Amino acid sequence: MSTPPLTGITVVSLEQAVAAPFATRQLADLGARVVKIERPDGGDFARHYDTAVHGTSSYFAWLNRGKESLTLDVKSAAGRAILAELLDTADVFVQNLGPGAAGRLGLDAEALAQRHPRVIPCSITGWGSTGPWAHRKAYDLLVQCEAGLLSVTGTPEEMVKAGISVADIAAGMYAYSGILTALLRRATTGEVTPVEVSLFEALAEWMGAPAYYAACSGRTPARTGARHATIAPYGPYAVADGTVLLAVQNDREWQRLCADVLGDAALADDPRFATTSARVAHRDELDAIISARLRTLTGEAATALLDGAGIANAGIRDVAELADHPVLAERKRWHDVAVPGGTMQALRPPVDLAGIEPVMAAVPALGEHTETILRELGHGDRIADLRAGNVV
Repeated sequence: MSTPPLTGITVVSLEQAVAAPFATRQLADLGARVVKIERPDGGDFARHYDTAVHGTSSYFAWLNRGKESLTLDVKSAAGRAILAELLDTADVFVQNLGPGAAGRLGLDAEALAQRHPRVIPCSITGWGSTGPWAHRKAYDLLVQCEAGLLSVTGTPEEMVKAGISVADIAAGMYAYSGILTALLRRATTGEVTPVEVSLFEALAEWMGAPAYYAACSGRTPARTGARHATIAPYGPYAVADGTVLLAVQNDREWQRLCADVLGDAALADDPRFATTSARVAHRDELDAIISARLRTLTGEAATALLDGAGIANAGIRDVAELADHPVLAERKRWHDVAVPGGTMQALRPPVDLAGIEPVMAAVPALGEHTETILRELGHGDRIADLRAGNVV
């Protein structure tokens, strides 16, 4: 197997929660050395969201494999001096501190450019480092609200949040791709390009389709539960022994559904249903026709009929059933990863690079690598004093 592509790249990250750890974990999976700086008095607060994975939170176990944990009080002069030594050897510095904190610590892009000109700084903020909301805190659900996601998620009667930290994940993905782009630019031009991502602007980008629909049509997409807001038929339907979700994306598929599944080819030309817009406008009538047919079939029979007609469909699984999904099992996507107190099954990264295995190393205990890193920096004889002073 080939050497992981980011071998030799060192990332120092002053990170917590989800967005920054998600970005840096992906860098670690590609072979980068990621030094995660944590507070000595408890570390990344995401360690304690729950205790599901051998006492470690499910969030932390998901986001922090392959990293080295260094406890460090960066508010102390001694801690900042050690951080500066780390940055002298680093390629990337990532932080998602609270509003203004990076500047107060001398860790904003401008200060880093003067003191550590080779380091690519990546800042993940809530609302941007400038602008009227730069001073405000941001958490995932707050961003979902402000980006309009809740207005299009849920049922007509009730809006709901996304079931995962979608704003954090979006920002983490853009930070990850931004860092890779900046590394490539530095490698090809020698120029160091700061990277900045805000949770709000990342999620606003993901809201592009409903936002453009509302701006250009004058109508906000309706909340339609598990049904698609602007395409029909596209959603769940009851069968004799459960539920099947089917999706028709174009008129050709609609015609096949009518002929091969509903047994009524003439229905395809009914003016109420002949186009996507017409089907959405008459969704309740359409759903009644489809439901009447599918309720006579078992899930297995309905799936076979839909597959035969070339109509995309799926079962509806819960999260626990994901672990046993045949696609993940047969494609060998689960791998053992060590966590403090045991091991867990973790999904390998979704991007496969031919001939390269992802690193997927252990999830660190709090401060597990502190002594090793301090000795590398030449502070082996100071460790006891640094601990006594709560610097590490």
